[in-house]
Parts: sequence; C-alpha cells; structure tokens
Amino acid sequence: MRPTALAGRGTAALLVAHAVPLASVVAPLRRRWLPGLSGTGAPGRVALTFDDGPDPASTPAFLDALDGLGWKATFFMLGSMVRRAPALAAEVEAAGHEVAVHGDQHRSHIWRSPRDVATDLERSTAAIAEATGTRPTWFRPPYGHLTTASLLAARRSGVRPVLWTTWGRDWRAKATPQSVAVDVGRHLCPGGTVLLHDSDCTSSPEAWRAALGSLPGLAELFAAAGLQAGTLGDHGVT
Repeated sequence: MRPTALAGRGTAALLVAHAVPLASVVAPLRRRWLPGLSGTGAPGRVALTFDDGPDPASTPAFLDALDGLGWKATFFMLGSMVRRAPALAAEVEAAGHEVAVHGDQHRSHIWRSPRDVATDLERSTAAIAEATGTRPTWFRPPYGHLTTASLLAARRSGVRPVLWTTWGRDWRAKATPQSVAVDVGRHLCPGGTVLLHDSDCTSSPEAWRAALGSLPGLAELFAAAGLQAGTLGDHGVT
C-alpha cells in the first residue's frame, strides 16, 4: 500500500477515535447505556444544574429564587465568566451551591486540538478554584460535545464528565417559563439531571428569564413526581 494511502487511513482512524465519544450526545442512547454520564442518581432525587455563568445580570436572581425554594443546585461555570465576576462565583459557592466546570471558552471540542482542550479545561478549573476556594468535581463540555480529548483532559484535571437526562431548551428566543417546564417534563425521570442556563452569554438575549420563571412550575413538577431537587454531589451519581 502506498504511503499516502496509509497516511490517509491513519488520519481517518484518528478522527474516528477523536469523535467516538460524541455518540453520547444522542440523549436516548446516553440515558439508556450511560446513566452515570447522563447524571442519573438516587431515584427520589433530581439534580438541578445551570450552565454558562456566573453572570452579574442574571445569576443573582437565580440565587434569590433558589433560596426562596430552599434548593441547592450545581452551577457549571465558564472560566471566562468567572474571571469577569470572581466575587459572584464565590457568592454562588458561599450560598451552598456546587460549582463545576463548563470550560473556559464556550466552544465545541469537536474542532479543537487535544492541547487546546487540555489548556482550556486546566485554565477554567484553576479560575473556579481560585475564585471560590473549592476545587470542582464535575465537568460538562460546551454543547455536551465530548471527544476523546475531552475525556483525557478531564482525567488530567481531576474532574468527572456529566451531561444531563432532560433540559428546558431555555436558550431559545421563543422559550417561555411554561415551555421550559414542559420540555423538562418530557424526559423527567427519578434520579434525573436537569439542564438550564443562568446566563444568556451564549443564548438569545434575555433567554435566562424563561429559565428563572420556570422554577415555580418545576417545583410543582418535582413535587408531583416525588423528587427532591439538589446538587449533583448530593445526587449519588453512579
């Protein structure tokens, strides 16, 4: 076989190896075959998670709403946002919520080199730890796009990848509090993990208001299902 053909096959093999974990983005497959990665925990609980903050324009409103409901949640923070508002990141942790890593820049890992992914994760983890005094445990990649580089970088940084079992699709311009609650309810299950956003930095402007407004409806939904809302750390993910 010609060297160019061998090189082509080698490149193809590397691309396949890089992309194999992307199968986890297919939610039905992930929920069935990768419950730990989906964030499935104790049957009587539901983990409430927020991505993309901390954002001074919106995160304080979520902290107030969660306090009113008596809930704690896990906040997947962007390193770039933490550096802009380190005191707010510290406030989230001081309020008893769990801080976690969403990366430094909100860019998909699909098109990023292993070195770039590793640097991004190391930088964001360090920023969160410096601002909050707590070393994060959990990692959720932007858009839920896990690659082999993501998994290797997570292991190197000492964080555990976790995605979600259901989401509110609250990033959309047409999202409403009612639509968010309906979307969460579609795949709500005992021990599930809910994905919402406490910032619109990567979403439609003001989209966070739909997530915030959905919280009372979600409280009713969780209560009807006999689920106690809390953090991933209290969730018992296997």
